Amino acid sequence: MDYKENILGTIGNTPLVKINKLAEEIPALVLAKYETFNPGNSVKDRMALTMLEDAEEQGLIEPGGTIIEGTSGNTGMGLALAAIVKGYKMVCVIADKQSKEKIDILRAVGSEVVVCPTDVEPDDPRSYYSTSKRLAEETPNSWYVNQYDNPSNTKAHYESTGPEIWKQTDGKVTHFVVGVGTGGTISGVGKYLKEQNPKVKVWGIDTYGSVFKKYHETGEFDEKEIYPYITEGIGEDILPKNVDFSIIDGFTKVTDKDAAVYTQRLSKEEGMFLGNSAGAAMKGLLQLKEHFTKDDVVVVLFHDHGSRYVGKMYNDDWMKSQGFID
Repeated sequence: MDYKENILGTIGNTPLVKINKLAEEIPALVLAKYETFNPGNSVKDRMALTMLEDAEEQGLIEPGGTIIEGTSGNTGMGLALAAIVKGYKMVCVIADKQSKEKIDILRAVGSEVVVCPTDVEPDDPRSYYSTSKRLAEETPNSWYVNQYDNPSNTKAHYESTGPEIWKQTDGKVTHFVVGVGTGGTISGVGKYLKEQNPKVKVWGIDTYGSVFKKYHETGEFDEKEIYPYITEGIGEDILPKNVDFSIIDGFTKVTDKDAAVYTQRLSKEEGMFLGNSAGAAMKGLLQLKEHFTKDDVVVVLFHDHGSRYVGKMYNDDWMKSQGFID
């Protein structure tokens, strides 16, 4: 009989899927690493489990303890599934710009959800960074995950996602493209692929309102780059330790409107019901098309599932209210 001991055994080994219509103007073969096949419907299941198992090994959390994390939704979901199987409580601290669906889904799997304002400085006591840290200090037998600076985040992708992509492309991958938030995916996958073939190019997708692109190009952390944006799951107003800028060859920025429009297009033209960052990644790929040739194999990673965005990017009334469609 072929079965897993619990749901955590189904994490990883996600398929590569060719992008057809939307990639017609790109000369290369474009393949999507389709992470919604993970049990929590996102790439974050991988690092959530690795971070928790490493914390258990290091004695950072005791049986029956509480996991506390600031999340845009997906890491919280991965941690929540692991918490259920392993017998921990889960507290997710989330910014109010995230979709209602993300909050409802986290509560559906038994997490306590604390909602914080988006439009405050990272070190403001009301921010989801500060609130997560405070709750961890106040809660006995708790562990603050800190996915931004936790090295197990990058390690998870170095040990699983990167090797899978290399094997699935038979070592023919030439470019890896992915949205950058905490930095674990781009740094872990990028490090692994470049160790196999130093010629592999690694491109990050950033959003307007985030500091990554300018910092990568100039080394300057420019606070003037920071302003509120709608795109979920990518971009930052801080520099997470998991973003290894030395591995990244370049960034391209995608507007909120383009990210939202291409999220819908992936669904309607490719049958790929995906999250907001997938739309940003698809538009970013098109912006980078002059970097690709007919002999290239480009892998783009799609982070999460469209079910998290039904009330936003998949709702035409919401899209009209933002001025994204007529």
